[in-house]
Amino acid sequence: MTPFDRPPVGMNLARTAKLVAQAFDAALVEAGGTLPVWVTLLSVKSRELANQRELAGMIGIQGATLTHHLNAMEAQGLLTRRRDPENRRVHQVALTAAGEALFETLRTAALAFDKQLRVGLPDDRLAEFAEVLAALRANVEARASGDC
Repeated sequence: MTPFDRPPVGMNLARTAKLVAQAFDAALVEAGGTLPVWVTLLSVKSRELANQRELAGMIGIQGATLTHHLNAMEAQGLLTRRRDPENRRVHQVALTAAGEALFETLRTAALAFDKQLRVGLPDDRLAEFAEVLAALRANVEARASGDC
């Protein structure tokens, strides 16, 4: 058996991740949002107030990209930004009532998607899968830091 008798783990994972991400984004769009909006709402909700730099890091995007998303979300009335009184260069971000409502709508869609994604997978296999994903992440992080 050669290494190419089955797709390499990385390729298989990349294909699956792309397909799942596209399907998840479609479910969020159907519910009235998008993946960037959901991740932003979730990140802000998980921390009552977060500054933009921290928020970009939590989401895993560049500051300029986050600014674009925040501008659009603020224009839609989903969140507010205000200067931190202790550091005028920092903006604090909070959800509005409309942002809270959209968060709940997208949360319901995300939970439904997750439930459908898990169909036929027993808890012990999901736990093992989570461990495998954690190991893959650790391997990638070790390579990136030069520890391999």
